[in-house]
Amino acid sequence: MAVRAAVVDGMCVTLRILVVDDSAPVRDALGRLLVIRGFGPPDTAATGEQARATISRRCPQVVLLDINLAEEDGFAVAASIAAMCPVARIILTSSDVDQVSPADLRSCGATAFLPKADIATTDLTRLFAG
Repeated sequence: MAVRAAVVDGMCVTLRILVVDDSAPVRDALGRLLVIRGFGPPDTAATGEQARATISRRCPQVVLLDINLAEEDGFAVAASIAAMCPVARIILTSSDVDQVSPADLRSCGATAFLPKADIATTDLTRLFAG
């Protein structure tokens, strides 16, 4: 299976993705979905602290971030990720929220909101490309 790649500075590189969700089954399911879709296995984090530690080592191109983390507000985590890694495309997710306003997205540095119920049917290539 081919791993999807992105063009960065004229070079083809594997797309680095970070999944941040406090639910291990959700992280596992998203990881499997991304592999099936040809993106390769993502990095994962259960908390905002783990996400920031991962990003401090290597900035991802895409972050799928649950806004309802157990220990920290996902909007605050998104803002800290945006500050640490301004090139990352931060996509907020939730199973409890139907929509996030454009103003909320802008205020935390996120670029999109994707309900978890829609992840499996969404064109992730298009979403990740912007």
